[in-house]
Amino acid sequence: MTHPLRPNTLDIANKLGRALWGVVWLVLYRPTPRPCHGWRRFLARLFGAKLGRGVHLYPSSRIWAPWNLEMGNHSCLSEFVDCYCVDKIRIGNHTTVSQYSFLCSASHDFRHRDMPLVTAPITIGEWAWITAGVFIAPGVTVGDGAVVTARSSVFDDIAPWTIASGNPAIPVKQRVLE
Repeated sequence: MTHPLRPNTLDIANKLGRALWGVVWLVLYRPTPRPCHGWRRFLARLFGAKLGRGVHLYPSSRIWAPWNLEMGNHSCLSEFVDCYCVDKIRIGNHTTVSQYSFLCSASHDFRHRDMPLVTAPITIGEWAWITAGVFIAPGVTVGDGAVVTARSSVFDDIAPWTIASGNPAIPVKQRVLE
């Protein structure tokens, strides 16, 4: 079920936390060699990320607010993934978010003159694969085992074990494991 967007205000503690995380990301996270996943997990956990065993966070992955990120065992944020976790983003066990994808848990309500920030959580199930360059909108749930093909944009939920493609992404077939 797609979550409804809700108003969000960011308090001073949130802004200070993001500023500090930005410095840590720039100085201690980003310049690390690719294999140093443990070090990057450590840094993200210091800022409240809930990360399972064997999570791979690549050095160019951007995490907006680590305290809003949950990743299951052996899941991955690949190179140049933008994890805009203004609201919660949950990624299941053994799930990969491939390079250049954008997980976007916030937007602005364009119906109002001041366009207030609105947010909704994103949930990606276990054994799912978000392939290269995929956009996932606020409030979307991608089911267990689902695959979203390259350059797709997901604005509505994707059922478990479904392959979805396009802009907007629509189901194209069921995923069958051999």
